[in-house]
Amino acid sequence: MTGSVFDTLWASLPIPALIIDGDDRICEVNPSAETFLNSSTKHLKNAPVWDRLYVNAPLEEAVIRVRRDEAPLFVNTVDVGSGERRPKLCNIQISTLADQPGFVLILLEPREIADRMGRAMQTKTAAKSAIGMAEMLAHEIKNPLAGITGAAQLLSMSLSGDDIELTDLIVTETRRVVKLLEQVEQFGNLRPPARKPVNLHDVLDRALKSAAVGFAAHMRIVDSYDPSLPPTFADSDQLLQVFQNLLRNAAQASGGQDGTITVRTFYEMSLRVERPDGSRGAVPLQVEIVDDGPGLPPDLASEVFEPFVSGRENGTGLGLALVSKIIAEHDGWIAVDSVPGRTVFRISLPVAPKDSIPQDTPKSGD
Repeated sequence: MTGSVFDTLWASLPIPALIIDGDDRICEVNPSAETFLNSSTKHLKNAPVWDRLYVNAPLEEAVIRVRRDEAPLFVNTVDVGSGERRPKLCNIQISTLADQPGFVLILLEPREIADRMGRAMQTKTAAKSAIGMAEMLAHEIKNPLAGITGAAQLLSMSLSGDDIELTDLIVTETRRVVKLLEQVEQFGNLRPPARKPVNLHDVLDRALKSAAVGFAAHMRIVDSYDPSLPPTFADSDQLLQVFQNLLRNAAQASGGQDGTITVRTFYEMSLRVERPDGSRGAVPLQVEIVDDGPGLPPDLASEVFEPFVSGRENGTGLGLALVSKIIAEHDGWIAVDSVPGRTVFRISLPVAPKDSIPQDTPKSGD
């Protein structure tokens, strides 16, 4: 393999990689490792690896074993950090270099992406499994509710005082349940997306304008767009529904207080999802909607996209399930990362096929 090809592959690795010499000093780091360790190659080279890499496991012993046995070793699910950032849960692969005795390659695979992908697949399945139930329940319950409402209205015509208040309560509550069932029917009957090349930033701008004059009027909204993003392949109306739902959640997280919503777009080529036909497709177009609210309750964070799960009083638990369903039908995925003071909903979408893009279609930042 020529040096130029090796350099290209080394720089393209989507996970942090380090090469250490026989004295456990860092010889090489790839760009992903620079980001992970929050330091440049210049400052990392020749530094003792255990001064720069903090691992919650006896990794020094593991490296000794790899050198001695000349066999790779895998260490799973350990905290790895640089001393400057909060540790991340990682899987670690350690191997010798065939043509350089004593030198060792260390690959760090953050579990964050794998775990979020797993959660995305679970929520996609959960959303689909709820569709049939949603349609059946909505249909079966709405008919008797109409009868209850009519009966209460007839009774109120011959009653007075406190009795009328009770019948009014019956009518009000049944109407509220009917509205809930209409949301359930929307969840079950959402039409398949009419997909075409879509400028992500156009859709985001429409959602932000609506939020700024409505439910998020009390919030500060900041956008940070990557103007080079190519079009995605989506139904713009359904995508607008997704963004408005997530922006509304971010605004409600503030509890009516002033806060900041940040919308960020960027390109990340390393992410892939499994399509219904079993193939895997890239989802490099990233949209993040970030709020500075109190965060999701820890017991809900892993289930927030499942139907009928809600952290808000009187919440239906259908909004995020519908968002998950729409994104899944666009061959994308959605995940959430939440700690007190920062909740990030991240959507990953595919690039529109080249043969679907008219020659004059602008990029997202044009």
